[in-house]
Amino acid sequence: MKPGSELILAGDIGATKTRLGLFAGQHASPVVSVTYATADFESPVQLVGSFLESTDTRPTRASFGVAGVVLGRRVPRINLPWDLQAAELERQLGLQRVTFVNDVEANARGILALGDHDFTVLQTGAANAAGACAVVSAGTGLGEAALWWDGTSHHPAASEGGSAAFGPSSQLEVDFHRFLAAERGRVNWGHVCSGPGLRNAYRFLAGGRKAPDPALIAAEASSDRGSVASAAVDLFVTILGARAGDVALSYGATGGVYLGGGMAPKLLPRLLEGGFIRAFLAKGRLESFVRRVPVRVVLNADAAMIGAALFAQDTLALERLAA
Repeated sequence: MKPGSELILAGDIGATKTRLGLFAGQHASPVVSVTYATADFESPVQLVGSFLESTDTRPTRASFGVAGVVLGRRVPRINLPWDLQAAELERQLGLQRVTFVNDVEANARGILALGDHDFTVLQTGAANAAGACAVVSAGTGLGEAALWWDGTSHHPAASEGGSAAFGPSSQLEVDFHRFLAAERGRVNWGHVCSGPGLRNAYRFLAGGRKAPDPALIAAEASSDRGSVASAAVDLFVTILGARAGDVALSYGATGGVYLGGGMAPKLLPRLLEGGFIRAFLAKGRLESFVRRVPVRVVLNADAAMIGAALFAQDTLALERLAA
């Protein structure tokens, strides 16, 4: 593959997995992409350098959606195994410009470029729905972002809403909250709406017994409806539905709520059964509002990587206009 001035390195750097890809021109699909286990690398330079070496390319700019709090050109080690420094990546990898964006904000940007085949509909919502949208991404943690509407186009914006305090909606959830609070003190939505959150639900329902990996819980839930795993998935789906409905209200998301991250596709059959939407709609006098909100599951795992590439392409286009 030949290097070129318009070749953009983009990535979705998560706590568990990292997707890296190369994008040419204004295309929203990668020329090549590779998925890595984030913990397999001692530094971000080693991770990105491995990808560049395997593809034999030298792009001049890179844009990464990152699972964490983006502080300008730095992402501190909160969710990741190491700090990210744009200057270090530029210096050691020969990149002219490296930019970081929150991973769910990148996911929101990428969603705008996807097609109908990239989604599964959980609630159709109002015909010709328009306005602000929200993204709720359950993966290793819970990420949330908005797509604000200016009357013509959407503008993604990150938030740390997944770290807001968890609010139980039933006696079972109150007991679940107490179980987690006894272990960690403050309980946030990420502790219950994530892969670790599903494991927490399993441990709670199993009387504190160690939980298997989320994929194994999902598999057991599918094969045995009477199992602890099945009850844990039901609890998880209900809590996620309640949180997604709250986010729809908070953002005034008349344009729709998108479920990103890795958990929703894994639990899609259970999400389609109705428990999620029942919790989503349980908003008292505002049920009529959330009933009009379209709800879709994002099936394309590359959405955040695509979004990171689109941010870089947008910046490049503005630079050319200014030149």
